[in-house]
Parts: sequence; structure tokens; C-alpha cells
Amino acid sequence: MHIRVAQGPDVVALREIVERAYSTYIERIGRRPAPMDDDYAEKLREGHVFVADDGGEAVGLIVLLTAQDHLLIENVAVDPEHQGKGIGRSLMAYAEAYATEQRIPELRLYTNAAMTENLALYPRLGYREDDRRTENGLNRVFLSKRLGSPEHF
Repeated sequence: MHIRVAQGPDVVALREIVERAYSTYIERIGRRPAPMDDDYAEKLREGHVFVADDGGEAVGLIVLLTAQDHLLIENVAVDPEHQGKGIGRSLMAYAEAYATEQRIPELRLYTNAAMTENLALYPRLGYREDDRRTENGLNRVFLSKRLGSPEHF
């Protein structure tokens, strides 16, 4: 498995991965999670999507948005058939390496408060909870992770 920039032919697979990965949360949240309705063709054209590729098959993705002082991990999704193999952790590690390469000192992300699996995982990866608030009717939890010491950036 390797991680690469998503390309045009990946867009259908990206939508399918997100649909399968997030569909389990619809009942918990009471509506479709926001990533299910994103425009992946546009995100791909803008160069924000990276794919976990296993022998030519897209099995996961991460959407990274660069801001002046941080890298936002907008979405991480792994096809349910491939979960439990470390793909999500590899995508998160890729985000850290990407931020370090770009000299970005902090990673940020948010998740829905009902996605308790994420709330258990992210602190184990070094993220700390910064805030909880409701946006667009969704109960979101905001987390961040500082990378290295300030003099490195």
C-alpha cells in the first residue's frame, strides 16, 4: 500500500469509499455526515485529495487543506472492507509528514461527537481536544496536534 495524489479516474472510487465508510454514522448522527456530500471531483482538481492505493485499488483517502498556520485534515476515510489494517493510521502519518515537509507547525481536524471511535483514536495519535461546538446542525469536536518545536518552523 502506498499513498499518492488522487487523479481523475479515482473520483468514483473516492465517492464510493466515503459513502461506505460514513453510512454507518447516519443513524447515530440523524443525517448524512458532511463528507458524504462533498464534491470530490473539485477537491481532486484542487489537489487536496490523497489516496491509499493497494495494488491499483483505492482503499482509503485523506483530504488536506493548507492554511497559513496549520494543515486541516478535512476528511479521512477507509473502505470498511480494508479497515483494521493500519490504513487510517498510515494516512494520518502521511498528513504529519506532508505538514512537516511544507513547514506547517500544526495539524487540525474535527469530527462529529457521535463518532466515538474517532474520539478514542485521535488522542492516541497525539491530538488534543480544543473545542466542541455546533456548526450547521452538527455537533463537532475540534482537535489539534503540534508538530516538533517552534524553531523547526
